[in-house]
This record gives sequence, C-alpha cells and structure tokens, in this order.
Amino acid sequence: MTDPAKVRRHAERVRELVASVVRTQIKDPRLGMITITDARITGDLRDATVFYTVLGDAAAQAGTAAALDSAKGLVRSTVALSGFSTTSAW
Repeated sequence: MTDPAKVRRHAERVRELVASVVRTQIKDPRLGMITITDARITGDLRDATVFYTVLGDAAAQAGTAAALDSAKGLVRSTVALSGFSTTSAW
C-alpha cells in the first residue's frame, strides 16, 4: 500500500492535467461548460477515475460525455507522458 498523502498528491496532479487537456487540447464542438471536480487513484497508483460536472441540460451533458469519450485516448496519453502510468476511467 502506498502512502495516502502520495496518492492524494498524484490524484490532484491527474485532476490538474485532465483539466488542462480539456481546456487547451480538446477542440470538439460538443464539449460544453465542464468542470473537472475530482480524481481518485487506487492505492497501487495504477487506476485513476476522473469526475466532472457539466453546466446545462441533458443534451449538453450527453454531448460533453460523447466528446470526452472521443478524446479519452488523448487524455490518457497526456497523463501517461507526464510520468503517470494510470488507466483512467470516466
């Protein structure tokens, strides 16, 4: 088991990285007003789950979910290239 403080630091860094990718690299027009709210990483630092919220109606939420699903590879590769080896899940 890894130190809980280390896991929290890594989770915060993953959240910042994902937010940066969403803000600067994803150009999908379906992407709405999104906030990356949290990231959780397993104790072995292998798997990450990123949580987000979307401002708008159900159509905006569905469009944003589709845009994020489409950009999943870009997000994963950006996180991996920054030094993390996580398998992220939305």
